[in-house]
Amino acid sequence: MTMKTVFKKTSGLTDKPTHYCPGCTHGIIHRMVAEVLEEMDILEDTIGVASIGCSVLSYEYFNCDMTQAAHGRAPAVATGVKRVLPNRFVFTYQGDGDLASIGISEVIHAAARGENITVIFVNNAIYGMTGGQMAPTTLIGQKTATTPFGRDASLQGSPIKVCEMIATLDGAAYIERVSSHDVPHIQKAKKAIRKAFETQKKGLGFSMVEVLSTCPTNWGLDPAESLEWVKDSMVPVYPLGVYKNKEGGEN
Repeated sequence: MTMKTVFKKTSGLTDKPTHYCPGCTHGIIHRMVAEVLEEMDILEDTIGVASIGCSVLSYEYFNCDMTQAAHGRAPAVATGVKRVLPNRFVFTYQGDGDLASIGISEVIHAAARGENITVIFVNNAIYGMTGGQMAPTTLIGQKTATTPFGRDASLQGSPIKVCEMIATLDGAAYIERVSSHDVPHIQKAKKAIRKAFETQKKGLGFSMVEVLSTCPTNWGLDPAESLEWVKDSMVPVYPLGVYKNKEGGEN
């Protein structure tokens, strides 16, 4: 008797096991991006740009052409790739330390120029790879290696809300914030990622999807607790939804 296939690993990912900590949702986000590339039949026409941070080895996991950027410079590298190869789909995969800190100028100006690239922005409110320091996205009161008593707005300022900021720029075509803390939100996140690549396909300009993610290791929580922390603590500070959609219509 032939059994019906109910799940098949996407061809958008290689067979190499990922290095991510247990409970980290980078792997889920990788899979969403990879499935979208496969379903749109654009794997052979896609070039990804890996960033610095926990996802530094993403070039070993995505089954498409990849290149590596210096810390924070992925949008600048993607700009060069897209301008030289305008018929390719170009995306960056960046964490909040890479994008919102050292690379904030690169992503702002890529969006302001309306570069026809797609940015996948993973926000887990902390520096992961380097040991759990405060990031620009760290919540008020959140304890990190560099804010052991909790982030204090009077000392370290308030979290940077990247979607809200980028959406004000004329060159931004599609900006959405989603989450990876449960199945319904993962399904919505995948739709947003596809919409971002479709925006690029139509040549409408800069697209970015921010995905709220977990960091159990540096948050000091177990995987299940981390998912709840995203829902209960991050979502109220970083509201989910579409912040810019030049094309309009359903997402």
